[in-house]
Amino acid sequence: MIDRRFFLVAATGAFAVEMRPLGAAAQPAWPNRPLRFVVGFSAGSTPDLIARTIAEPLSPLIGQPVVVENKPGASGNIAADLVAKARDDHTVGVMINLNLTIAHLLNPALVFDPRRDLAPICMVGTGPLVLALSSRLAKEKAGIDRLRGTGSKLNYGSVGIGSMAHLGMEILSDKVGMTPTHVPYPGNPQVLAALASNEIDLALVPAGLAMPQVQGGAIGALAVASARRSSLAPDVPTLTELGIPGIEIEVWVAIAVSATMPEPYRHKLEQVVLQVIRSPGVSQKLNQQGWDVAAMPADAFAHRLEEETKALAVIIDKQNIRVN
Repeated sequence: MIDRRFFLVAATGAFAVEMRPLGAAAQPAWPNRPLRFVVGFSAGSTPDLIARTIAEPLSPLIGQPVVVENKPGASGNIAADLVAKARDDHTVGVMINLNLTIAHLLNPALVFDPRRDLAPICMVGTGPLVLALSSRLAKEKAGIDRLRGTGSKLNYGSVGIGSMAHLGMEILSDKVGMTPTHVPYPGNPQVLAALASNEIDLALVPAGLAMPQVQGGAIGALAVASARRSSLAPDVPTLTELGIPGIEIEVWVAIAVSATMPEPYRHKLEQVVLQVIRSPGVSQKLNQQGWDVAAMPADAFAHRLEEETKALAVIIDKQNIRVN
């Protein structure tokens, strides 16, 4: 039975949060042991920080410890596979775009299929990607017209094949008529260093990481690749404002579980996690970590997953992008 207190929160859509544990008399049958938050990246990574930011205030709400476990590898897919196979109803995944949308499209050999084996709980936060320019292009004050029709004269960096930065640049390149060379790097710090040293010309980089470099004059920022301006880069226009509509590429972190978890348990998890995310203290921490708080419930999130997967599948098939 769904706890009435959680039903009322869902029905009213309340954003005000009172962080109090459930009373003993109302204690639900689930969870009845510690929740296991599985993160597909190393300690100190962005998903790991988000998991720990949520875990601490979540524990008193559910009356159980929340333990964060790091299972890095394969861009988070090792952890996603573990969550998909979990049958204990207490294993929860903290995942990125790739794990819940295109993992199987990029690598059909994966054992798990996110659309079949994982159930979305909620989106936590979005990280807008800034179209960053090398120091050379920034000094030239290059605009979007500078990129149109450049063919293969330019190159761009990303954090790896199949990443949102990679796919986003391929979508943008298709729109503006260029075929830049892709240069993958181990992480965003290396991408930013390559931009500053003119090793690469362009990159889509999370705003929280890019803007300090932009403000320091090391690189330039041409646009934000999302539908609206970001609070993390309020002075940077969107691609739509620059005359390139229809592109919305951002990284996000979300909560998902095995599709075998009973629906009442999933619903309760959704409500308590949304309650935590919407609390002022947690929202502020997420923003400080470089995230716009999303707090998107399961139904809306599932719709977004469907639409995003379809859009990304187009460029994956067109460019025959695969990850082994």
